[in-house]
Amino acid sequence: MRTLRRRAFGLAAVLGLAALTAADCSVQAGTLETVRNRGQLICGVGNGPKGYSTGSGEGAWTGISVDFCKALAAAVFGGKDAVRFRLVSPPERVSALQSGEIDVLSRNVAATLGGDTEPGIRTPGVLVFDGQGFMVRKSQGVASALELSGTRICVVTETADGQGIAEYFGALKMPFEVSKHDTWQDAAMAYANKSCQVLSAVVSVLAQARQQFAEPGDHIILPEIAKKQLIGPAVRRGDEDWFSVVRWTIHALIAAEELGITRANVDAMKASGSPEVRRFLGLDMDLGRRLGLNADWTQCAIRKVGNYGELFERHLGLKSPLKLERQLNNLASHGGLHYAPAFR
Repeated sequence: MRTLRRRAFGLAAVLGLAALTAADCSVQAGTLETVRNRGQLICGVGNGPKGYSTGSGEGAWTGISVDFCKALAAAVFGGKDAVRFRLVSPPERVSALQSGEIDVLSRNVAATLGGDTEPGIRTPGVLVFDGQGFMVRKSQGVASALELSGTRICVVTETADGQGIAEYFGALKMPFEVSKHDTWQDAAMAYANKSCQVLSAVVSVLAQARQQFAEPGDHIILPEIAKKQLIGPAVRRGDEDWFSVVRWTIHALIAAEELGITRANVDAMKASGSPEVRRFLGLDMDLGRRLGLNADWTQCAIRKVGNYGELFERHLGLKSPLKLERQLNNLASHGGLHYAPAFR
């Protein structure tokens, strides 16, 4: 009887080990291998706001979140076109990630403690430092939100913008009046009709509204942020290899700008004598191998879409229709918040 029990226990242990090994193999396959076997990255995006991701009737997508996915595809495959964009609504964005319908979520999703600890997802890094801002008319002669004491501020009812206003001015002990509207169109119209002196929303949304006014140049977005929003891609929890690939692709875009490597000069920079540049480009050290990528993965990403500054200016910055100053989205060496860890 003891012998039978020992044999049964031994068989159970073997089966248990086999199950663990099978589970390990499943984990090891991971998203990167799945993407490679498929031959295409599936990127979840939203239709708006402009500057982040916008789709056309012909299926073409543009925006900084879109270009990030193209950079990611270039890092994995060497080409930016090996990506398919899937429109995901806010209610389905987490489930689409968890179910494997998309490989990465790249839309205007703000990183929060609640979101980053939500079962099944993680946020690898910050692509855009955005947040709730204030727009006023130049004729008001206001240069700072600290000069908005006693003003009437238009916001949308079904957002947290009213709370953001209350917390911001409450902390400053400044009087204010909030005018709430059912839709964004109503809030923007009230501001256009001078029913309120200030329009408040996420800065990128304010920039889009400004371009729709008859005289966009008559309106300015103040530098202060009432409520921070750190926008970046999200991936499934539990796949550390894929998390690292996405995370370091963000870092690569920023590091390239820090090193002066652009879409136009990336090939010429291979002749650089700088050890830092040569490491980054994979010339003297194969850093890509640690991520499961080719040695020239950074070259491919920058050659296809450009560095971070090029992405920002193209979709959100002064070269874009939104005409946003870089401010927090500048490099740390230029007064912003972006800088990359060392590539070594």
